[in-house]
Parts: sequence; C-alpha cells; structure tokens
Amino acid sequence: MSPSDGEFDVEKGSRRHEDVNIVVKAAVKRELDDYQVSSDFYDALDGRIATLLDEAAERARENDRKTVQPKDL
Repeated sequence: MSPSDGEFDVEKGSRRHEDVNIVVKAAVKRELDDYQVSSDFYDALDGRIATLLDEAAERARENDRKTVQPKDL
C-alpha cells in the first residue's frame, strides 16, 4: 500500500487520508442486526477506531517496535 492509499503513518500517528473508511458498514449492520444504525454512527465509529490505532501505534513506537500488538490497545 502506498502512502497515497491511506496507510497508517506510524511516525505521524494518523491516517494519511481522512476520507478512508476503516469500518465496513455491512459488518456493523450484521453485528447490530436487531438495531437501526444511523448514517453518522459510522463516522463516529471510524473516529474511535482511528484513535485506538493512533494510540496503539504510538505505544509500539515508544517501545521501539514497528509491530503493533494486542498489548498496545
């Protein structure tokens, strides 16, 4: 994946393109099949996940690793 494809930038700690969706809407709908899901829920969920990814990448970087591990969450 090239930097222009929205890959995670460990050094900057963020997505290179904000318009990239992390969450797969169909998977969320499948998990929440008994509920209606508002369209803005996906953006909010993407934001929470992006924050988790940023924090995990930062923790890995602080520990001199390029591999993000479950313990980084």
